[in-house]
Amino acid sequence: MHTVLTVPGIGNSEPDHWQSIWEHRHPGVTRVMQRDWDQPICSEWAAAVEEAVATCAQPPVIVAHSLGCLAVAHWAVGSARKVAGLVLVAVPDPESANFPAAAKGFAPAPPAVGGRRALIISSSDDHYGNARWNRQLAEAYHAELIELTNAGHINVASGFGEWQEGWNHVSAFVRSLK
Repeated sequence: MHTVLTVPGIGNSEPDHWQSIWEHRHPGVTRVMQRDWDQPICSEWAAAVEEAVATCAQPPVIVAHSLGCLAVAHWAVGSARKVAGLVLVAVPDPESANFPAAAKGFAPAPPAVGGRRALIISSSDDHYGNARWNRQLAEAYHAELIELTNAGHINVASGFGEWQEGWNHVSAFVRSLK
């Protein structure tokens, strides 16, 4: 398996979040750390992704959640670094009324991810990024799309702790990269 870099959203991922569980359970899964999890600035978050990718011996798979997805998308359009692929889970719409006011520089969402292979996993009832938004993004990014039904924001509050199904999706995506 490739190195997996996780990129949490605003506020970071708590210990019961699937990203945190995967980091403890699976070798080679590492979190991209941010200077400020609560007052995110897109350029800083994208720079942290650049730094993390640069430290990997081989092109990693990036698995981002929520605001982390937009940081990764912004990073992707500005970086020449190679990654094996991108998995973007619960991508928020930076133009929506529910987008966090504390997040600066994330809008508009990039129109592409630099030709990188991508998988988007969305929920039919995510209040930060609705299904139509994620379908449009998947089309723009030429990404595979997996739509979950009534999965909320695919986080702890929505009942997603370990999320083995998500790890299975990531593993299948990685196998498809070969």
